[in-house]
Amino acid sequence: MLKRLRGYRHDARRVRDLDSVHQMMPYILKRRCDSEVYINEKVDVTEALKYIKQRNESDPDRKFTLFHLILAAFSKTIIHRPYLNRFISGRRYYERYDVSFSFVIKKQFSDKGEESLMILRTNGDSTLDEINQKVRGTVQEVRETGGNDLDKILDLLVKFPRPVLRLFATLLNLLEYYNCMPKSLSDVDPYYSTVLIANLGSIKCGTPYHHLTEYGTNSLMVTIGEIHKESVIDNEGNSHIRDVVEMGITIDERIGDGYYFAKSIKMFKYLLNNPELLEMPFKEEVNCDDESSMA
Repeated sequence: MLKRLRGYRHDARRVRDLDSVHQMMPYILKRRCDSEVYINEKVDVTEALKYIKQRNESDPDRKFTLFHLILAAFSKTIIHRPYLNRFISGRRYYERYDVSFSFVIKKQFSDKGEESLMILRTNGDSTLDEINQKVRGTVQEVRETGGNDLDKILDLLVKFPRPVLRLFATLLNLLEYYNCMPKSLSDVDPYYSTVLIANLGSIKCGTPYHHLTEYGTNSLMVTIGEIHKESVIDNEGNSHIRDVVEMGITIDERIGDGYYFAKSIKMFKYLLNNPELLEMPFKEEVNCDDESSMA
């Protein structure tokens, strides 16, 4: 209990080396939903699509998609820009030990098709190939078996009457505030992941704003739109037709500042423009000094 009072968590370390501005933020901006910043970015994916085509032609049994590359690029970016992996709980700052993504798997592409949530975990030793293998394997498993551990928990909970569910939800929030959330629950809960990500381009949809939640520890929400052609002006003023994806990013402003977020987005774009860098372990340093590649 003493360790918990001092800020111990099984999934993150407490961040203590903060300036006074950020130390005060959780007391002034108390709610995550009051601290949202929405960023809309157009990302050039021309080189990424060329890379995907090359990989799929050389190894057709391991189908790579843009979603795999986006997950890998975000993972490597967060590992090298660790403020993005922070969250606030109980008025305290924490930084996760690993990087995690949560996203929906549609069991059937129909109006009544059931949904299941997948949690993908990565670290500095992870690579693009590992992400490809994990995502393909989990998607296939969910569609064959019809669900996962989280689905089983939810199926059980919804059988209780509403007052019991309200009490249970209140208890979960109290457990989180005092760092007592059971590992068995937080490990399968998508709202405890680094990034909640929605690949709406796969269903021919745009990039809406998506809110954060007070429940859980998630500080970063991303929506991915549909790939389309667009005229892009380079640094020399020349126009080129490129493949572009629009992305919506909602972030808790208390975990960083505008300069930090802007540099992080530049690194993410650089990695998608140089996708071969994602073949190496994500902990490998990347040189983003070439501003022309990050425009």
